[in-house]
Amino acid sequence: MTVVVGVDGAGRTHRLRALAAAVTGSVWFAGGVTAALEDAPLVVVDDAHRLDAVALRELAALCRAGVPMAVSRRPTIDRPELAALDEAASAGGVEVLGPLDPGAMARLVATVTGRPVSPEVAEAVHEASGGIPVVAVAIVTAPADDVAPALLARVQRRFAVLGDAAVTVARVLALRLDLGDPVLAAACGLDLTGLATALRTLRDEGLLLPSERMIPVMAEAVLAELPGAERRRIHDAVAGALLAAGADPVAAAGQLRAARAATPAAADVYRAAGERLRFIDPAAAIGWFDDAADASTGAAELAAGRAEASALLGLPVDVDQLTLTTSREKLVAGAVAAQEGRAARSAELLLAAGGPGPMLAVPALVALGRPVPATLGSPASTGSPAPAALVRLAEGALAATEPERALPLLIEATEAMERGSPQLVLPDTPHAIAAVVAVAAGDVASAEHLLTRARAARVGGPAADERHRLLLAWARMRAGHYDTALHELRFPPGAEPSGRDRLLRAALAAGIARRRGDIAGLRDAWTGIEPLLARRTVDLWQLEPLEELAVAAARLRKIARLTPVLDLLDDIVTGLGRPTAWSVALDWLRLQTAIVTEDAGAAAETAERMATTGGTRPRAQCVAARRWAEVLAGTVDTDEILAATEDLHAAELPWEASRLAGQAAIRTDDAGAARRLLERARELSEPEADSPGGGGGLSEREVTVARLVLAGSTHREIGAQLYIAPKTVEHHVARIRGKLGANTRAELLAMLREMLDG
Repeated sequence: MTVVVGVDGAGRTHRLRALAAAVTGSVWFAGGVTAALEDAPLVVVDDAHRLDAVALRELAALCRAGVPMAVSRRPTIDRPELAALDEAASAGGVEVLGPLDPGAMARLVATVTGRPVSPEVAEAVHEASGGIPVVAVAIVTAPADDVAPALLARVQRRFAVLGDAAVTVARVLALRLDLGDPVLAAACGLDLTGLATALRTLRDEGLLLPSERMIPVMAEAVLAELPGAERRRIHDAVAGALLAAGADPVAAAGQLRAARAATPAAADVYRAAGERLRFIDPAAAIGWFDDAADASTGAAELAAGRAEASALLGLPVDVDQLTLTTSREKLVAGAVAAQEGRAARSAELLLAAGGPGPMLAVPALVALGRPVPATLGSPASTGSPAPAALVRLAEGALAATEPERALPLLIEATEAMERGSPQLVLPDTPHAIAAVVAVAAGDVASAEHLLTRARAARVGGPAADERHRLLLAWARMRAGHYDTALHELRFPPGAEPSGRDRLLRAALAAGIARRRGDIAGLRDAWTGIEPLLARRTVDLWQLEPLEELAVAAARLRKIARLTPVLDLLDDIVTGLGRPTAWSVALDWLRLQTAIVTEDAGAAAETAERMATTGGTRPRAQCVAARRWAEVLAGTVDTDEILAATEDLHAAELPWEASRLAGQAAIRTDDAGAARRLLERARELSEPEADSPGGGGGLSEREVTVARLVLAGSTHREIGAQLYIAPKTVEHHVARIRGKLGANTRAELLAMLREMLDG
């Protein structure tokens, strides 16, 4: 007595034949109990699940009477009569035919094909067939790259007799999506009980793996016989079920993309995925928006999301595709205008956007020198609780007329932004504006720190990252660290930079060319940016980078081309009430052009206009302006000039300090003074670099000073030996102490002995 259990195609009949061959005189049951069966040494009953109740009862009775019997059936016992026969016939055991393992599959394929088979081929057949022998045989005997005709015919035959529910479930499963039971049931129009019944049927039919996923080649056969209209209907049903179930739209879209769904319902899912990812992974979001467009979603419905993702990536945005009738569209259009360097248009759109728009407009209004209504800088302007980052950004921008006062507020804005960025495209990041203000305050270290943090936190997306990178290179160049700027200029931009960043990149190129005395480089920088400057859309945040371009224009004798831009900057500063820091920065720009053209009169007039008030940096620039005017007029006071270079260096303007000392050296008739000034100029022009001799991060000059300090020399003695001012020596010692972290002179000397003598 034996029962052989297996799904269709697992080899039940093959196994029964083997059992029958082992017993002489075995009789195969053909319907109806006869005397021949009662006397048979073995009765063989194939596909018992297909027999009617009468035949099953008769066979069970025969079995209980002691007639040996071998019975095969599917795994599901769905009737009492089949259960009774199974109980009676299983006295000798139950054989369950599961999927073949790879070794058995290799032997089967070799037998069918008549030739040895490699392990790779056997594994491929095993995976495609789910280990079902009949399916594997159909695969290896079919033409290459075609659905096996035997499998296609098998699907057609079975679907002709299966119920509609099972067929629908089979067709959805053939898409090979990862759907949970509730979604699968909804897509098939079934409840969970009906789904369970259909899955049992399909498993018994040999269409499913034990995991209830469809056998790969059977899925191909099901889809091959599926009409196009029915496939589209199924795609829509699956999309609708995913949305109704509240499935993650990205996961749902991935399922539908895998199924190559391109229907209106699938388009809704693709669009939802794009909306979900537009601020998290804008590149992926654009891909989903493209899929939605291909699946029939109109361009207008996708325009806002596509614009947001594109703006974050720094890709061109066709604002004409936006209707500008919603707050969301005005916000993104305002951000795009800011990226393009059109601050006025940005402010106009943001003010009209509502929500956070007016608060986001504050930095643009300040940059344009326009009055800012008091309500815009307060949370009440948004009509709802505003993100802390935007509140602090607005407050910091309003205080930007005094950079030292604005910087703490902007740093708070950067910290709040890093804790949680609002779901919108920023016209500019708090980190970028804070860096500009920090440099204006002479605090390059803070600018570097903020920009480095912005890059680490990926604030503002890829486009903002490129801006942060450019600003970092520019800030470091201003402070005398040229390596970052040179690397940035060798680093191709990820996409065509926006107008705002093109100007910054050109200023960077002009600055490096200026410091190298590279006239060709200045010409290239100016030629590339002149058309953009002709638009006259500059603003306050661009004032300092524009200095480099103004110098380039002056060197190329094209300063008249820049006059309208300088007049616009003058109007902006005037609109802000001529705050000291920015008035001095603008006058410093004009002074630099006068120096390049050696216009002593213009330099004197500018220096006279510059008030020696404000923070450390403006005061240093004002004093240096007077010294410059005197030098151009032929008067050189060595000590005053050296003192001015010290102040410029402390204000993070080392190259300007070096140039002042160098030009003064050229114009003095005192050989000793010229030597001191040239030495100072050379010292200031050296980029910071690590000492090759193990200086622990100290520059070559700092190592020299450190050795003299260890030798017991005073600051005056060191200055006399190196032809530099004692105050310069004091500055070097302070930097050495800061780099080494020494709190006292005793600690400093101990560290220097260990580092330089050890």
